[in-house]
Amino acid sequence: MKRKLIIYIAVLAAIIGCRTDETINYAEETETGVPGSPTVQAELAGMYVLNEGNMGSNKCTLDYLDFCSGIYTRNMYAMVNPGVPMELGDVGNDIQIYGSQLWMVINCSNKVEVCQASDAKRIGLVDIPNCRYVTFDGGYAYVSSYVGPVTIDPNARKGRVYKVDTLTLTVVDTVTVGYQPEEMAVVDGKLYVANSGGYRVPNYDHTVSVIDLETFEEERTIDVAINLHRCRADQYGNLWVTSRGDGYDEPARLYCLSREGDGPMNVTSVFDISISDLCIVGDSLYYIGSSFNYITMENELSMGILDIRKYELVTGTVFDSPKIEEIKMPYGIIVNPIDRDFYLMDAMDYVTPGKLLHFKADGTFDFEVRTGDIPGHAAFLWK
Repeated sequence: MKRKLIIYIAVLAAIIGCRTDETINYAEETETGVPGSPTVQAELAGMYVLNEGNMGSNKCTLDYLDFCSGIYTRNMYAMVNPGVPMELGDVGNDIQIYGSQLWMVINCSNKVEVCQASDAKRIGLVDIPNCRYVTFDGGYAYVSSYVGPVTIDPNARKGRVYKVDTLTLTVVDTVTVGYQPEEMAVVDGKLYVANSGGYRVPNYDHTVSVIDLETFEEERTIDVAINLHRCRADQYGNLWVTSRGDGYDEPARLYCLSREGDGPMNVTSVFDISISDLCIVGDSLYYIGSSFNYITMENELSMGILDIRKYELVTGTVFDSPKIEEIKMPYGIIVNPIDRDFYLMDAMDYVTPGKLLHFKADGTFDFEVRTGDIPGHAAFLWK
C-alpha cells in the first residue's frame, strides 16, 4: 500500500508539473563582484530594474541590484510576493519611487502596482485602463492613460490623466488630454503631458497638454511635433520633449521648451537627434536612440550627451567603449547622480532575457548581468 501511494504521488506530481496554463518564475541571484563605491553606498541602497516582457506574454518582472553586496536579483517581486496571482502582469511601462513607495505602471494589465520601496512588498494597486507613465507632486500621483483598448484605430478616443491619492491609493480626479498621452513632468504648478496619437497613425497628435494642478483642467496645448514620447524637466525649469517621428518623412527629434521672461512655455530649441530614452543629471542630458527607418528598412542607433546649458552636443563622450558596440538593442539608460556612472539596458531580440551593462563615469565597461525580458526602466533606491 505504501509503495502504491508513493507511485500515485509521483504520477500526480508529474501531471501537475506538465501543466502549461501558467508560468512560475523563480528569483535568481547573480554575484557581480562589483559593489557600489563608498560614496554611492552612503547615499543609495540599490537600483530596481523593471523588465517590460513581450506584450501578451505576462512576463513583466522586477529585478534589483544591491549596491552594498553587488548582488543582482532577478524576478524579486515573485520572491517577496508569492501570494500574488500572475505576478506583475503584462508589459511593465514605468517605475518610479515616491517617498517610501515603489510605483510600477503595468500597461496591458491595466493597473499600477504600489509596493514598499524598501523591499518591493505589495501595498496595493490602482486600476487604470491602458496606463502608461506616472509622475508625482504634492502627495498625488499622476498617471497617463490611453483609456481605450490596445489597437490601431483612426477614431481612437482622447486620453486622460488620473490623479491618485498616494496615501489611500484611490483615484480622486481625471482630466482629458490629447490622444494617447505618454510621459509627463511638473513645472511650477503645471503638469505637462506629451501626447503621441500613436493609435491614430498616420494622423498623430502633435501637442503637449498643459494642466493647471490647482483646478486640474487643461488650460492650453503647445504645438510641438508628431508622435511625442519623453517629457522631462531639468533643474532650470525647462522641458525636454522627444518626438519619434513617423519613420518616413518626419524624423525623430528632441525639443526644448522654455519660458521667455514671464511668458508661457513654448518651443525654443530643436535638435536632430533620435532618442528612445534619456536621463538628465546636472547639466548633462544622456541619451540613447533607436529609430526604425521604413524607407531604408534599417534600425538607426545613436548615443550621446547634450550640454543643456550650452545647447550643444558634447564631443568625445563616454559612449566610445568597444563594449557598447556589442549592444544589440539599447532600450533604457539611467545615470547615477552621485558618481555619474551609468547603466544601459539591452533588450536584445525582445523575446529572450536582456542585459544590464554598467559603465564607469569615464565610459570604462565594468560588468554586465542577465535581466528579464526587455529591460527598459529603472529607479534608484535612496537611503
